[in-house]
Amino acid sequence: MAVKIFIDGQAGTTGLRIHERLADRNDLTMITLTEETRKDPEARRAAILESDVTFLCLPDDAAREAVALAGDADVRIIDASTAHRTNPDWAYGFPELSPEHREKIRHSKRVAVPGCYASGFASLVYPMVHSGLLPKDYPVQCFAMSGYSGGGKKMIAEIESPDRAPELYSPRFYGLANNHKHLPEMQKISGLEKKPMFTPIVDDYYNGMVVCVPIQAAISGFSLEPERVQEMLERHYAGSNFVHVQPLKTPAEMTATKLSCNDLRDTNQMEIFVFGDAEQILLCSRLDNLGKGASGAAVQCMNIMLGLDETVGLL
Repeated sequence: MAVKIFIDGQAGTTGLRIHERLADRNDLTMITLTEETRKDPEARRAAILESDVTFLCLPDDAAREAVALAGDADVRIIDASTAHRTNPDWAYGFPELSPEHREKIRHSKRVAVPGCYASGFASLVYPMVHSGLLPKDYPVQCFAMSGYSGGGKKMIAEIESPDRAPELYSPRFYGLANNHKHLPEMQKISGLEKKPMFTPIVDDYYNGMVVCVPIQAAISGFSLEPERVQEMLERHYAGSNFVHVQPLKTPAEMTATKLSCNDLRDTNQMEIFVFGDAEQILLCSRLDNLGKGASGAAVQCMNIMLGLDETVGLL
């Protein structure tokens, strides 16, 4: 019997992408609301209770409201908002981080999909901390660039307007008070004792991102030869369907490398790179902010929760 799926917030950027990934699957049945009823609490409650799996693609407060509407019903909820990512009662939806993360997703009724920036950040910092190569109290810095789709419908409309302001044609820094909404999960999930210093940048292309973490050996107190870090990351992600550690380049190849941000657009793939030398390491994670950073990760978690091959509908 087909699994019944409801996407609460289907009209949003992430909701539309999830629907696109699921619409043609014959093992699923989609529950949809009309334009007139999609924001009606009673209609939403009925759809949630009818479903086997509900995706929440909503602002934080609306996501919390949806969870309250579900009550104690036996429905699996996958939340793409920020609302529950640091809640210990919810599984964190990044199965590649550890076998424990994967098992918690598999057996949980409540899964929080990681933020796009947090996905890239955790893919680098979590294995560094848990392997012992990076102290938990290291003052981590991170910078990242994303396509403008990460800003949702409002930013998309601004960027794609024929009358857009001149500054919208260039990369723009934001979150300059170090208060980006992904920071709490970046710190907690990675196991850091201090809040990272995070500098996000949005640019004039639709989707795709690169997240970078520089590490100074003199501050870490460890010798961080690129080969040592590379070996640890390859071991950590061995056998992964979606997270792939790229071959270590020679110094000359590193110098010549131009790392584009949108090579993995429209996929659920993630690539990890190690650059630098024994004194300074630069770790980079490339992904699609709408794929492995949102809708793809949500579908991957659903597959795991349903006992399916995690790659169904994603390769």
